[in-house]
Amino acid sequence: MTTKPAVRIDPSRSALKDQLNLWSPHDSAKLYRVEEWGAGYFGVTPRGTLGVYPDTDPTKCIDLYDVALGLAARDLTPPVIVRFPGILQHRMGNIRRVFDKAIAELGYRGKYHCLYPIKVNQERHVCEAIRTFGYDLGFGLEVGSKPELLAGLALTQGMNGMPLVCNGFKDAEYLELVTLAAKMGRNIIPVVEQAHELNLISRSARAHNVVPRFGIRAKLAAAGVGRWAGSSGYRGKFGLTVGEILHSVDHLRANDMISGFHLLHCHMGSQVFDIRAVKAMVSELAHLYVALRRAGAPIEAIDIGGGLGVDYDGTQSATGSSINYTLEQYAADVLYRVQSICDEAGVPHPNVMSESGRALIAHSSVVVCEVIGSRVFPGRPDQKLLDAALAQEQPPQPLLDAVDAYHQRNGDDLLGAYADAEHALAEATTLFSLGYMDLNARAACEEIYWAMGKAVLDAYGDELPEDLSSLPDQLADLYFLNLSIFQSLLDSWGIEQLFPVMPIHRLGEEPTRRGILADITCDSDGKVDQFPGEWGAKTTLELHESEPGSEPGVGGEKPYYLAFFLTGAYQETLGDLHNLLGDTHAVHVTVGPDGRWRIDTVVEGDTVREVLSYVQFDPDEMRVQLRHDLESALQAERLTLAEGASFRRFLDDSLQGYTYLE
Repeated sequence: MTTKPAVRIDPSRSALKDQLNLWSPHDSAKLYRVEEWGAGYFGVTPRGTLGVYPDTDPTKCIDLYDVALGLAARDLTPPVIVRFPGILQHRMGNIRRVFDKAIAELGYRGKYHCLYPIKVNQERHVCEAIRTFGYDLGFGLEVGSKPELLAGLALTQGMNGMPLVCNGFKDAEYLELVTLAAKMGRNIIPVVEQAHELNLISRSARAHNVVPRFGIRAKLAAAGVGRWAGSSGYRGKFGLTVGEILHSVDHLRANDMISGFHLLHCHMGSQVFDIRAVKAMVSELAHLYVALRRAGAPIEAIDIGGGLGVDYDGTQSATGSSINYTLEQYAADVLYRVQSICDEAGVPHPNVMSESGRALIAHSSVVVCEVIGSRVFPGRPDQKLLDAALAQEQPPQPLLDAVDAYHQRNGDDLLGAYADAEHALAEATTLFSLGYMDLNARAACEEIYWAMGKAVLDAYGDELPEDLSSLPDQLADLYFLNLSIFQSLLDSWGIEQLFPVMPIHRLGEEPTRRGILADITCDSDGKVDQFPGEWGAKTTLELHESEPGSEPGVGGEKPYYLAFFLTGAYQETLGDLHNLLGDTHAVHVTVGPDGRWRIDTVVEGDTVREVLSYVQFDPDEMRVQLRHDLESALQAERLTLAEGASFRRFLDDSLQGYTYLE
């Protein structure tokens, strides 16, 4: 195998750049590709901090670093979810504007309604904001369970015209509640997922002397794409086949229920990244709609389900963390397909619904966290360790070979010297395992190897030879975050979803380190080692050194804040209690009339007492038990009275405190 030629980088040139401070906030914006994934909502400010622009207006900026400092001053320490209702409102308005424009340009003779699936983020303050913003936009809600149904009914109280579509499995109790809500005047539409649900609807309708409006979900042949492709197709979990739908129409006629068949529904999965899959699904659904209308079904609306994706990595590609279409293309393609098929058949254009939760809400939430420590490989071996290893009467040969390689690091054959250090470490590991090398010598060989690897990375940068392409991963720094990946970024672990992540300050400085991120759980999977890059995922993230300073932070260090973006969809809902690390603080931040940011809503995170209760521990009983144990230790004089008082304070404060490090 031939290796690609490598270009040496003159270290003095990099040093000169640092000395002249040539790195600018604009360089950081390019490095972290903020424009590509930020959709106009995020950018780097001239002062080197991360700016948030809720309505994409560059003159209305919320400085995220200032927000983080302001929250810490209010004892709302990271990790914290910062929600931006202004972004949410703008996203909703933009979806409305884009579809209205497409309707006008195409001459489409139906209406469009966007439905927010509550499952995407069920937090009450989020749902209330969507309900409030969406009412005047003709938006609605989608629910998929009994608890969500009750939440949806409560949210839409006083808004009878707001669409409420009910998906998921249903029983008699569920459908009776829907029927009664319809009699109360609610615009509620249960969607039949299984054939037997039609019998339940018929029974409830007869009992209450009403013909409720309902929909039927079709199990289409069109294949989905991406992680959720299994949601569609013949093996999909929900929906009726074409044959079952025809039998259902006969059943509805026989029971005088056909007039209630209002909606034809389908679903092809979440985060559909290829517009061709959307077109195929919409075309099949439109043809089915036409056929059922001709068969006498009075369908007025179609629901194309979810699928509208988010460009998490900014590559605008048909990959799992991106999409190869814009919102404008999505709207135009959906309406054009339906319109052209209906026009050819002479059938009225149906109203169109979509359940676009991810695209609606993802950008509006950011997770801010603090680096609490780092683990880096040394750039040079510890001299005391090296002297102790060489002080032996007869130093082992691998150690001597490693030292010789280290002395050659500034010569003409750096790669050869690195290979010698690598070979010396392999021999040292073998000898140590056999008992022929002491610990000091083994440790010295390791540190020399790390130092040689660092020298190669500094010299070659991104132009490493192909056979050393894994070296940056091997020597990447490990930055520890006061965060639980399993609570705040579950999709990063569960489905390897990429989320944009970057520092929110010091962006006027060039980041000189490359690392991966680890959380504070005791699980080795609690890490992030894939990051959005220009050509897809990259395995390390550019970071700044975290140095001691005067500002308060965990461990007495100056705070270094990072943020994960586009986390609004699913992450809060799916988060779990790994290590009993609970919900984080969440705040809603807006721009006030004076142009300054302000906190509108604060939702404090779980306390230790609360998460213990979730898993059936009784905190009060635990406190009594531990106080009894403490008293025994005091009686036996294993603790002083002052130490006992300290233990009691710690116990009481801990039960009331945040589950994360403070």
